[in-house]
Amino acid sequence: MNRAFKGLSAFPLTPFHANSVDESVFIRLIDRLVSAEVDSIAVLGSTGSYAYLSYEERVNISRLAVRHAAEIPVIVGIGSLRTSDVLRLADAAQEAGAQGVLLAPMSYQKLTPDEVFALYETITRVLSVPLCVYDNPATTQFNFSDSLLKSIAGLPNIGSIKTSFVVPGIATTRDSMRMDIEHLRSLIPPSVTIGVAGDGLAAIGMDSGCDVWYSVIAGAFPDLGVAIARGFREGRGAEAYALHDRYAAVWELFRQYGSLRVIATMAELSQLVESPTLPAPVTALEGDERQRVATLLCTLDALN
Repeated sequence: MNRAFKGLSAFPLTPFHANSVDESVFIRLIDRLVSAEVDSIAVLGSTGSYAYLSYEERVNISRLAVRHAAEIPVIVGIGSLRTSDVLRLADAAQEAGAQGVLLAPMSYQKLTPDEVFALYETITRVLSVPLCVYDNPATTQFNFSDSLLKSIAGLPNIGSIKTSFVVPGIATTRDSMRMDIEHLRSLIPPSVTIGVAGDGLAAIGMDSGCDVWYSVIAGAFPDLGVAIARGFREGRGAEAYALHDRYAAVWELFRQYGSLRVIATMAELSQLVESPTLPAPVTALEGDERQRVATLLCTLDALN
């Protein structure tokens, strides 16, 4: 099992200032993750605004992350609209020293299953590091079928599958999560890890057998993520559930407004980043929604 794809994987923001990547603030965010001893650092995921960055900005972020991550494995998002660009980004990530890459089937025209398989087949053929399949229909508008996941998982250099296990309109329980994980494991090789995305499902996911938590909250507030993840890892499940449940209001905000806008708002209000920190036209929350986040932060000591 690849070290990059187990435990707690923290997804930091790519902070902006005056329409440029704020390198010094990004390095401080990475330093926080190193100090907290997260298990891996995943840059240029959705939380890292990869779709809004130029090739040069993405290469620079990859190099900065690896340079400042100490001994912690770095995963780099390589998603792009064109396969040729994904190949360039994969090469750059590997040259920077990434120990894994993350790829969602990004598109403007909705992709077909055959097109998605061809994308992963093409990329995995040239990789020397493992790849995490990013199953995120909320942003890509693409749903992986069981047969497609099984086919992709059988390709060389597939290391993990990142998924939220969310079925619209159906509440996720421990029993349903365990069934989903068991079903997914029946489709994929044992060397491929399963990761839960969506911080509100992290406790159920880890308790139900997920190998890794791909976490938004840990990218800005790593001590909280580490405390929850280690609780489950060390057999203190009740304690970890209690801590996770304490932040239910945060998980609800993520669900309601999207985790990127909410975590950016939290980071701005906590003065971890400059404001505005997101690349326009995307913005953090404003008005009543921003005040709601500010009020919530005042009640959550672990985030202050």
